[in-house]
Amino acid sequence: MVTGTTSSRRGEGEKVIVVMDANRSKVSVDAVCWTLKYVVRPKDTVVVLGILCELGKKTSCFPFHVGIGNAGIWERLELSGGEVNPKELEEEIEKKREQYQSSLQPLYRQCRKNEVKLEVKLAAGIDAKEITIEEAQNSNTRLIVLDSHLKKEKVFIYGHVDCHIAVYKGKDVATLIAPKASDSSQIPRKGTRAYKSQRDPDNDEDLNGLQEGLCRLELPPQSPCWYPLAWRTGFPRSFALPELQDITNRFGEENLVLDQDDIKLYKGILQETPILVRRFSGNDNGRFWSELKILSRLRHRNIMNLVGYCCTGSSMFLLFDYPCMGSLEVNLRRKEKAENLSWRLRWYIGQEIGATLRYLHEECADGPIVHLSVCSSNIVFSHAASAMLCNFRTAKMLKDDTPSTEASQQESPKKDQDEYLSADVHDYGVFLLELIAGKSSGDFQAQGIGKSLIDWALPLMENGLLGEVMDPRIKDADDVMVVHHMARAALFCLKNNSGLRLSITEVK
Repeated sequence: MVTGTTSSRRGEGEKVIVVMDANRSKVSVDAVCWTLKYVVRPKDTVVVLGILCELGKKTSCFPFHVGIGNAGIWERLELSGGEVNPKELEEEIEKKREQYQSSLQPLYRQCRKNEVKLEVKLAAGIDAKEITIEEAQNSNTRLIVLDSHLKKEKVFIYGHVDCHIAVYKGKDVATLIAPKASDSSQIPRKGTRAYKSQRDPDNDEDLNGLQEGLCRLELPPQSPCWYPLAWRTGFPRSFALPELQDITNRFGEENLVLDQDDIKLYKGILQETPILVRRFSGNDNGRFWSELKILSRLRHRNIMNLVGYCCTGSSMFLLFDYPCMGSLEVNLRRKEKAENLSWRLRWYIGQEIGATLRYLHEECADGPIVHLSVCSSNIVFSHAASAMLCNFRTAKMLKDDTPSTEASQQESPKKDQDEYLSADVHDYGVFLLELIAGKSSGDFQAQGIGKSLIDWALPLMENGLLGEVMDPRIKDADDVMVVHHMARAALFCLKNNSGLRLSITEVK
């Protein structure tokens, strides 16, 4: 068995294990890339566990480590008896070491930048199930990712671990299996809150609009299968209207979270999991199909992913997982919650949303997608405290091949691709200002100061008075440097004029 490790015990972060069949002649890092892209958070440790079953059969039972860690290259070899051909052993170890070093080295810089620790371990002569279970039980493991060649091991491993399991299928697709039981105490809950029709800025108790509606839902008791539906096998999917009636108690008034303009939002329960059901009006057909087309093509851990849809006659619905920790805007309004959003955490949120925009602009298979409404009210938090971009009502596919009607052309004036992308980059800059100031741009305007958030903050920042912009509720001065990083990025975004159009990657 594999013994020893180079990872130091850290109080933060969890472990994600990626198990790979190392007997393959070519090392594929697709499962690792998927894990880094959609699963891993800052401070996490990713352990790439390569299993060399065939090598063990040809020689004897022995394990060894070879890794690329944040401290550099390391390897370890331990023999446990038996007859081993030294020459064959040395050649095979060297071959695998070079393969993994070459394949994973490009990811090392990315991991270090995102404060993720990367460890690589190779094990030979050991059953894949046994070593995976032992590795998971030795630390705080959140997820095990099996590559497609090891999918037959998932049932046995599932019976011996308490974490989530994913089987990577290729092309950025994986099947997720929720654990047998989960600790509901780790899942934040919200109490009910009466709706107030008038704003009370003194006690921050006003909850109006979509994001406040999300915050005042009362979560039901959590069940062992509580896990985002959007990531479960079989989702997203089509729903029939009777199913939605069962989910929402026949769209009862007690389930209505929000009824504003053309938006009706209902709470509901599906497979013992809280969800949101958004109902479109009969004259909103175009917006429904546009959102469905975009959301059905997206899959990212920092996007409020689609659970399903329903279209029956004039009845149109989209289903989403419930963002149980509310929106960033609401969290910034409340003193206690805002104080818990440290500078380091706000910086992580900024990085997560920046990475999400990069995914939309540069990594979608069907071409760039722009959100066109990036702001604190459209950033919500899941049970895992990940920031998620939501509300794709204004989103647009820049390479949409659907013929446009005359009406749609009037609603969406023609812009070139750079102008649309630049609009998202500008909005991202405003969003960073919201994180720094601890105020949403909408709330800032509502305070009657006579200036927008940009008009107020930009001159101060340009004159070196960042301290006057920073949220005074954050007393910790240890991480002030990350505020300077956010401010610098915000200035780049807000100065992103026609003469110098920066992409989101250049800003980030």
